[in-house]
Amino acid sequence: MVEGMEDSAGTQPSEQPRSANPDLVRFARPALIAGAAVAVVCIALLVIIFFLDTFNATIYSVGGKNIQDATDEARDIRGLYAGARIGGIILLVISLLAAAGGAVVLYLKRGTGLEDGNEGDEDVDFDDLAGR
Repeated sequence: MVEGMEDSAGTQPSEQPRSANPDLVRFARPALIAGAAVAVVCIALLVIIFFLDTFNATIYSVGGKNIQDATDEARDIRGLYAGARIGGIILLVISLLAAAGGAVVLYLKRGTGLEDGNEGDEDVDFDDLAGR
């Protein structure tokens, strides 16, 4: 009786549906990984720059001077890491956008395509692997 119910279940599709844009999915995982790695490096760079700015301001003010003064020396110290700070922030934003884009693509396309190299392979379950 159970066998009859399995026969009436209908036919199952032999292939999983393919992704509409496989190139986008192929680059999503590397974009997510690279974006996250670059974001971590940028955050570390910005933290180091913050500590260097704080250290320079502290050393400058030991002599009774103020880092916010309008002198050329104070302005040079304030602008010492400005380029690295701006570059780090821009790269951080770009890497976070790449990571977020990769994550969104992977989330939206989850379970819709076959992995590369697994096309045409049959599904193997535990009983097949155990030899039962």
